[in-house]
Amino acid sequence: MNMEPFQLTAAQAAQAIRSGALTSEALVRSCLERVADRDAEVRAWLHLDPASALKAAREIDKRPVAGPLHGLPLGVKDMIDTGDMPTTFNSPHFQGFQPARDAACVAIARSSGALLFGKTDTVEFASAGRKAATRHPLNVAHTPGGSSSGSAAAVGDYQVPLALGTQTGGSHIRPASFNGIYALKPTWGAVSREGVKLYSAMDTVGWFGRSVDDLDLMAQAYRMHGAGQTLSELPRVTVGLCRSPVWSSIEPAGERALTTAAQRLRDAGVTVVDFELPPPFDGIRQAHDAILRGEGRAAFMNLHLQFGQALHPDFQAHFKEEGAITPEEIVAGYDLADVCRAQFGALMQDAGVDVLLTPASTGEAPLGLHSTGDHVFNSLWTLMHVPCLAVPCTTGEKGLPVGVQLVAPRYKDAALIAMAREFAKVIDVEGAPASRTFM
Repeated sequence: MNMEPFQLTAAQAAQAIRSGALTSEALVRSCLERVADRDAEVRAWLHLDPASALKAAREIDKRPVAGPLHGLPLGVKDMIDTGDMPTTFNSPHFQGFQPARDAACVAIARSSGALLFGKTDTVEFASAGRKAATRHPLNVAHTPGGSSSGSAAAVGDYQVPLALGTQTGGSHIRPASFNGIYALKPTWGAVSREGVKLYSAMDTVGWFGRSVDDLDLMAQAYRMHGAGQTLSELPRVTVGLCRSPVWSSIEPAGERALTTAAQRLRDAGVTVVDFELPPPFDGIRQAHDAILRGEGRAAFMNLHLQFGQALHPDFQAHFKEEGAITPEEIVAGYDLADVCRAQFGALMQDAGVDVLLTPASTGEAPLGLHSTGDHVFNSLWTLMHVPCLAVPCTTGEKGLPVGVQLVAPRYKDAALIAMAREFAKVIDVEGAPASRTFM
């Protein structure tokens, strides 16, 4: 079956460009046509200049193929600095703001051949305040999740094959689950955050794609240790089914996705065992909240002093005495996180578990744009600094996608990608969102 260029995964498009069967200009032109057809409904982009994108694609086509991302259009969350496009943070105070240079993660992607396609909508400062205008591609009455709203929706709606996002709580993996796409939140510190607006020191830069191979292309671009490796013996991998200490927050659609993924793996001959975190991990959610509130106060102090009452009340709340976080609570959060991080890898090793299977979201994307969803099934892993990979799995009663996530010990990103590549063939049998009908 013939496919339009915009329908190709990043990995498929990269291969076609290398073989000479596709040009970057043809791919970019196809994506722009898709945007023109769809973005009035989806509203994924805050900045997009078609003429500049096509000009950049033509320039790339003049060069020899160099780098894993050569010629691929990339969406960038609009709280990541770009030297030739505005960075507005979706804030009324920074409309038209033009940084002097690219964030490190953008510069690396460009050095690997990527074409900066445009800036995607986000929750204000990727934190709170104004919500993105972006709507769910499959049902515009629902949120696509956040704060990486535009990035996830643009990839899920086939407007761009790759996009950068970030995660402080669940801002990356959760919208991937909602939109039926793949995403990697790497090990904390594996990708530079220079030039990225931070809410907390635990913020992590990640990326969205429509296949595990797409995620691996990006991992290669960021020179992640072992990227590109393959897994030859899937049945020998042992998966730990981890409901986590916050299981009481699961919704029926989320529970169905997790149990379905586990059963599909078992049917494929994979060993799946229950994995339970010990009692100290019960406090990680509270530790994450304490750290976020403490570090958030520092992150927005300058804006509070500059804009005062004009700053959104969500940010002003950090500076009110009532409900203020105490230094003792912040230190307790840090201490618990340190203990649990040190224990986590050893716990998996002692249990003979190679990777965890755990919810990526509570369930389907919520109705309306007032809430981007609960990060309860993500914040534990964000604070633990471990790599997480979202895999599409099922659809819920509302017909919206629900995914699961795979979690590995710190700096096992390449092994996680290799396992996910094989697992996805089993878990993602519904092909979301590839089964979508294109008009």
